[in-house]
Parts: sequence; structure tokens; C-alpha cells
Amino acid sequence: MTLEARKIRLVMELRRQGVTDKAVLSAIERVPRENFVPPTFHDQAYENTALPIGHGQTISQPAVVAFMTQALEIGPRMKVLEVGTGCGYQAAVLARLCRRVYTIERHRDLLRDAEARFSALRIRNITSRWGDGTKGWSEQAPFDRIIVTAGAPRVPDVLFEQLAPDGILIAPVGRTAQDQALVRYRRTADGWDSETLWPVRFVPLVEGSADNSGNGSGTDAVRVWR
Repeated sequence: MTLEARKIRLVMELRRQGVTDKAVLSAIERVPRENFVPPTFHDQAYENTALPIGHGQTISQPAVVAFMTQALEIGPRMKVLEVGTGCGYQAAVLARLCRRVYTIERHRDLLRDAEARFSALRIRNITSRWGDGTKGWSEQAPFDRIIVTAGAPRVPDVLFEQLAPDGILIAPVGRTAQDQALVRYRRTADGWDSETLWPVRFVPLVEGSADNSGNGSGTDAVRVWR
């Protein structure tokens, strides 16, 4: 079976599982997932499963990417913050749906690879930063939507502070990977509404930036794709 046939099969599977947003399905279909996985896993790129990408990280299961993206209710003029770039796949999907994505990754090598993929695919509306995602991106706040792609016992307060009025934040929350669930928060005039969506298992959200390049400065670096 060709990669294109496998992609079509995956999109059909996502529809059966309840992904109903046509824009989200179109974004999944338009982003070549095989570009975001190591070459040894190309034949599994359109299987509905998570895959390793190095540094103890994974590319999320396509169903999780699709459902999280759908739950964000993204509009074309929105500004979105992603905490945890990883291989860049989720950011590439988001970029098909909104005005601009701001994405933060603590592993410099992962971010460099993701940036190379954005460039190769000519995705121009992603701004990336190497640094501590638990601090958000105050210089660009507020954000209409925030997505956290690593699990923690609670969402850092600073991320809530960077969410715009009527904004939505989605994150995996739980004391351990075994008891995580996706929680969707909506900012209201009176505070916050929260809704627990479904069980998930993500890598942990870690404070600080991990330097994989041998340069120990730890200073945030920003890359803008235009």
C-alpha cells in the first residue's frame, strides 16, 4: 500500500472515531507525516500510533493530534501558542488552520530538525523558540489558543495568564502518565470553565531548556519563518 493510500485510510479512520471538523481533517491530510518521523518509521507514518523521535520524545498518535486540534476550535485569524514543538508535526497542522503559531521546544536538536522541516515544506506562519515552555511566551501574549503537548500535575499559572479573553487552553493533566487526561479550559468573564475530555499518555512537562548542542548558555533563541 502506498503512503497516499495509507493517509486516506487514516483520515477515514479519524472520521469514524469522531473527528468531524472538515478543516482539521484537511490539515491532517495536507501535512506529510512521513516528513516528521525518522526514516526507519516511514512505513508507519500513517498508522494511528505514536512513534519515537529521539531524546525520549514521541510524535503523538494522529487521533490525539486531530482531537486536540478539533477541541481548540481554531479560527483563521487566531494566534496559537504551542508548548512542546517536538518534531514539529502538531505545529504544522495548526499552521494550516490559524494566522500564526508560536511554538517552544526545550530540546535544541529537536527544534532545529523541526525548523528544517517547516522550511522544506514552506510553512511560513510558524515562529519557533528554544527555551522553557513552562514560562510561555510573554512577549507575544495574549494568545487566542494554547496547546500543551506534555503532561503535568497542573498547568503553570503563567500559561493561563497569557491566554486572551474567551481563549481556550488544552493540556494533559495528571500526577503521572498513567492517570493523565486531556483538560480543556475556557477563559470566561468570571474566571475559568474546565472540561475533562479523555485519557491520554504524554511525556512529562519539564521546566528549563535542555541543551543538546554542547553550548551551555541556556539563552532562548527565536526563529521566525516568513
